[in-house]
Amino acid sequence: MLKKDWWKSAVIYQIYPRSFQDSNGDGIGDIKGIIGRMEYLGRLGIGAIWLSPVCKSPQKDNGYDISDYQDIDLMFGNIEDMENLINEAKKYNIRIMMDLVLNHTSDKHRWFEEARKSKDNPYHDYYIWRDGEEGVLPNDVKAVFGGSAWTWEPSLKQYYFHQFLPEQPDLNWENPKVRKEIYDMILWWMKKGVGGFRLDVIDQIAKEPDLGITINGPRLHEYFRELSKETFQKGDLITVGEAWGADIERAKLYSNPDGSEFSMVFQFEHIGLDQEEGKEKWDVVPLPFLKLKEVMSHWQRELHNCGWNSLFWNNHDLPRIVSRWGNDKEYRVESAKMLAILLHGMQGTPYIYQGEELGMTNVRYDIEDYRDVEIHNMYKARIEAGYDKEDVMNSIYAKGRDNARTPMQWDDSENAGFTDGTPWIKVNDNYKEINAKSQVDDENSIFNCYRQLIKFRKEYPVFVDGDFTLLLADDENIFAYKREYAGKSMVVVCNFYGQTIDMPLTEECKDMELLISNYAKGDEAVLRPYEARILSLIHISEPTRLGMIS
Repeated sequence: MLKKDWWKSAVIYQIYPRSFQDSNGDGIGDIKGIIGRMEYLGRLGIGAIWLSPVCKSPQKDNGYDISDYQDIDLMFGNIEDMENLINEAKKYNIRIMMDLVLNHTSDKHRWFEEARKSKDNPYHDYYIWRDGEEGVLPNDVKAVFGGSAWTWEPSLKQYYFHQFLPEQPDLNWENPKVRKEIYDMILWWMKKGVGGFRLDVIDQIAKEPDLGITINGPRLHEYFRELSKETFQKGDLITVGEAWGADIERAKLYSNPDGSEFSMVFQFEHIGLDQEEGKEKWDVVPLPFLKLKEVMSHWQRELHNCGWNSLFWNNHDLPRIVSRWGNDKEYRVESAKMLAILLHGMQGTPYIYQGEELGMTNVRYDIEDYRDVEIHNMYKARIEAGYDKEDVMNSIYAKGRDNARTPMQWDDSENAGFTDGTPWIKVNDNYKEINAKSQVDDENSIFNCYRQLIKFRKEYPVFVDGDFTLLLADDENIFAYKREYAGKSMVVVCNFYGQTIDMPLTEECKDMELLISNYAKGDEAVLRPYEARILSLIHISEPTRLGMIS
C-alpha cells in the first residue's frame, strides 16, 4: 500500500499520446502504444503518468474539447484499452493521471446539443446564456483564442459564453446539477482505478461574465473544496490544478496540506521570463537569469510547510528546455543534465515531459511542416503585418508548440521507431543521434541521470522535506541552493552557462560527498561549462557520477 502523500517523493511523466507510440500504423500515437512502452517507463522509475486528453473529442483543440467524459476517442483506442493501461501501469507501481477539462465541453457534447434546443430544456442551464440581439454583444469580454467570448445562437435568440473556441462552450458551475454530473463522472473514473487528475484551466470555473471576471472568481475556492470533498478525498489521488492566475497566496489554498483542494498547482511565473514584457510569447528576449533565481526561490520558500510546488521545465505547450535555456549543440548532454539536477533537487513534485529525459531538442521546419494552428495563425498575421519572414520563423523555432509535439525518438530506425506508417507530424531530423535505445543502457546518459535523480527522491528525505536557502543570489552564472532537513544537508550548484568559472562554494561544501554530477571528476575548484553537482552530508556509501566524458 502506498503511503499518504506518496506523490511528494514521486516523479510524474507527461505523455502526449498522439506523439508517444503508434501501435497500428496510422501515424498517430495511441493507448496500446503506451502499454507497449511501459517497461521503459518502469525502468525510469516514475510514479505516475499524466496522460494528456484521451476522452472522446472532435479535436478542435487537441482534445481539450471533450464530447464525452466517459469514453475514449477512437484515435487513441477505447475504454477497454484504457482499463488495460491502468492495470498494466499498476504492475510497475505507476498510476495514471487523467487530463480533465471541467471549465467547458465540446459543442458536440450531448449536454450542449440538448441545451441549444430550447430555453426550457433541462440542460439549457448547464451553460451560460444571455438574451440579446444579433450583433449586439452582451459585453466586450474576449476569448483566449481571439474574438468575442460570446456566440449567437439564432434559434434561441441568445448568446452563449466561451472563453476559448466557439466550439468550447463554458459550463455553468453555479448550477448544482452540473457540479453533480462532474462529480459522478470523476467517481466513475476513480472506480476504474485512475490515480489522479490534472485539471485544465481550473481557475476559470467561477467566472462572472457579466462583470468581465473570467479567472479567480469569488466562488472559486468554494467550488474547489466541494469538488475535493465529493471526489478526491474519497481516494488516494494526486491532483494538480492548472492556474495561470495563481499567486503565492492562492497557491497556498490550492495545495493546502489538509487536502481540502488539490495536491498542488501548476503556476507559470518562471515560464514567461524570456518574453518581452507586455508582448506576445513570440517576442523573445534573453532569459533574465537573476530573476529566474528570484522567482523559483520565492516559490520554494513561501510554500514550504504550507503548500506544495509542481516542478517543471517542459510540457506539450512549451519548447524543449535544452534548446530554450540550455545548449542543444556542443553541450546538449551536459546542459540537459544540469537543468535536470537543478530542478529535481528542489522541493515539490517534478514533472518530466516525454523526451526530456533523452535531451530531445526543438526543430527547425519549413512552415508547411508545422501542424499547430497557433503557429500558422501567428505566421499569417505577422507576415501580413510586414514582419520579416526570418524573424517570424526564428520566433517559431524558439517558442512554437510543435517543438514539444514531434514524435518520441525511440531508436534510429525509420520514423525513430514511433510508427510503421506516416507520422502525423515530422520526426526531428536528429533522431539517429538522440533516441532511447542509445541511452537506456548507457550509465552516463541523460536518461540515467534522470533515473538516478528519481531514485534519490525516494531514498533521501532531504529532497522531499528539506527547507530551501538560495546561495549566491547575485551571481550571474551560478544557480546554487542549500536544502536542510533533520540534521542532513545538501548543496546543489549549477553553472548555468557555457564558460568555465571558479567554484565559489568550496567552504560551504567542505566535507561533503558528491552525490551526483554531470562530469567526470576534475578540478573541484572550477565549474566546467554547464557543470552541475549535488553535494551532501547524507553520507551515501558510494558517490554516483553521471555524464562522465569517455
